Amino acid sequence: MNYKVAVVTGASSGIGKAIAESLAKHNVRLILIARRQDKLEQLQQELKAPSHVIACDVTDKNKIKEELNRLPAEFASIDILINCAGLALGLEDAQETEWSDWETMLNVNCMALSYTTHLLLPGMVERNSGHIVNIGSTAGTYPYPGANVYGATKAFVEQFSLNLKADLLGTALRVTNIAPAMVGESEFSQVRFKGDEEKAAKIYEGLKPLTPDDVAQSVLWVLMQPAHVNVNRIEMMPVCQAPSNLATSRLLKNSS
Repeated sequence: MNYKVAVVTGASSGIGKAIAESLAKHNVRLILIARRQDKLEQLQQELKAPSHVIACDVTDKNKIKEELNRLPAEFASIDILINCAGLALGLEDAQETEWSDWETMLNVNCMALSYTTHLLLPGMVERNSGHIVNIGSTAGTYPYPGANVYGATKAFVEQFSLNLKADLLGTALRVTNIAPAMVGESEFSQVRFKGDEEKAAKIYEGLKPLTPDDVAQSVLWVLMQPAHVNVNRIEMMPVCQAPSNLATSRLLKNSS
């Protein structure tokens, strides 16, 4: 792998942490971004590669910009951006959700991802070297009850990735969207159900979902392709999961 410095958002747990661990094994310098300082410092101690920690909320534009503008020299030439920070909140029908949950998902999954990309993209283009990997979801392709805004944000990630690649035609930069389905061994469902461990555990009961390491291996494979190869998208599911039929209902609520 020719890449030397990577930014990984959402690096403190789950997929982001697994990606950081995978890249560290290939001697990539890492800039680790997440909210929890203690988790980042613990990860930093475990990694066998130079790393720099930025503990902040990815939606804090001023802090992100300030931190990325004052990186140590050995971390300044960023050529990998892994936009992994993201979340789902709730699984209620759209009419029963809290607006604050929708707003948070839009801010983290769309706005923060776009802003970090916007900050780092000019430098990549100037150096004519870089790979942006966005962690999307099959929820951006296949709707399911309760996904409402979460699924919409991941559809944004898919289209944003494709449009970035269109704009970058004529450069050596690459853009990939990795779209996993059900992933266990992470905090995703605990966050979705706001700390309800029992409710989160039931999602995976009797199933063998993907793991963060599975997703990290896909990211690594994409990055290691020859420089002339751009993988636009990887969609991955555990064998216990599949796209389902379109839903139908013979009951119309409040029909006259």
